[in-house]
Amino acid sequence: MCTYNGQSYLSEQLESFTKQTHQNWQLWVSDDGSEDETLAMLDEYRVQHSPKHISILNGPQQGSTKNFFSLVCHEEIEADYFAYSDQDDIWDNDKLERGLKLLEKLPKEIPSLYCSRTRLVDEKNNIIGFSPLFTKPPNFANALTQNIGGGNTMLFNKKAREILIVTSENSPNQNHDWWTYLVISAVGGNVIYDPNPTISYRQHSNNQVGMNSSFSARLKRIYFLLKGQYKIWNDNHLRALAKYKDLLPNENLCVLDKFTKARKTPLFERIKLCKSSGIYRQTFFGNLGLLIGIILNKV
Repeated sequence: MCTYNGQSYLSEQLESFTKQTHQNWQLWVSDDGSEDETLAMLDEYRVQHSPKHISILNGPQQGSTKNFFSLVCHEEIEADYFAYSDQDDIWDNDKLERGLKLLEKLPKEIPSLYCSRTRLVDEKNNIIGFSPLFTKPPNFANALTQNIGGGNTMLFNKKAREILIVTSENSPNQNHDWWTYLVISAVGGNVIYDPNPTISYRQHSNNQVGMNSSFSARLKRIYFLLKGQYKIWNDNHLRALAKYKDLLPNENLCVLDKFTKARKTPLFERIKLCKSSGIYRQTFFGNLGLLIGIILNKV
């Protein structure tokens, strides 16, 4: 878990850890220089529970993405499975148990990632909606165009963590969860998307990301597309992925090469290459936006 000035909602998140039906866990916290009562609350929680199972570290203070990857790469952390956590959500009691049951069915030698839908709540924990329900398969061709898994829902196995350790040094400093989905699917790993919400994702004025299903969020995505921000994100992702081509299976290398080439070609060739690459988003309107972005060369 990464924290920064999280005193307002931290106690409810910590309490939800305590209520997990799967109790074999350790909590590692990286605090990015909190100036409120966050550290005092964490220390009190550590004292109340077993100090051996709760560790508090100083974060790199370079933003949340770097903070999360500092934990992923921390050499003292050893486990079979790993979960990201934000400081202001509330986990369902069976969050860990549900994800682990699905991951444990998969071969341990293959990188595997679990993520789920989220329940959206306001500052007082009143339900205000849900994240979009995705129905198409999660894979690399999808991950190149969007992230379907919130980091606060993600669990992954040891092999996935090894891939993240290898690639995190050159990962873009923009979204740790999108990079996690992208790189695990890129190397041919398993990705499970659970349509059932496993957390209450709190919406408040200090959210770094916030809900992506509202009308205003859709308008914001259109704005990012037209202003070229989406293209910049893809530039960063493709630049990073190019350093790890030796890790990708041939099928994904073909997808990557066609998409990379398409972004540098004239309109009709660009459309043809993008179509043959197989890239897609999860919804009709998402794919319509993708097509517009391809036509405008904003992808």
